[in-house]
Amino acid sequence: MTLDIQEVLDFLPHRYPFLLIDRIVEFERATRLVAIKNVTINEPFFQGHFPGYPIMPGVLVVEAMAQAGGIIMTHELPDRAAKLVVFTGIERAKFRRPVTPGDQLRIEVEVLSFRPRAGRIAGRALVDGKLACEATLTCQVVPRTRERKAGGASAAEDNEPATEMVE
Repeated sequence: MTLDIQEVLDFLPHRYPFLLIDRIVEFERATRLVAIKNVTINEPFFQGHFPGYPIMPGVLVVEAMAQAGGIIMTHELPDRAAKLVVFTGIERAKFRRPVTPGDQLRIEVEVLSFRPRAGRIAGRALVDGKLACEATLTCQVVPRTRERKAGGASAAEDNEPATEMVE
């Protein structure tokens, strides 16, 4: 199965400039997914990272892997419109080569485990068949809208730790 950008938007809450997946070229349900990110000089982060030697920040390469993982996990949720898959951890991240304007990032993710409320994926990002980044990522499934605490205060208002969105 493949997904174009419009179908990707159905699975991810991210939008420009934070959407880092352009299309899905391979999708084995609940097992494996391959996504493409076309890296252009027009990306807003290149303005300051680094002038004269533009490099895609490694954290955004990992974010692209997390977004690909979010698609494969969200696909398995029966009530996905009411849920978000949020990024909760990075393990063994390694950056092997820079990603620069003009590169096509091939993002490969494989499900290591997935339960109804949490998951773990192995991710790799390649440019021209060469490894640029690899990491193991964890995620959690949460309600799309924050639940209110007694008295009407949200978790953020009570200074509870926030969870970063996936991806």
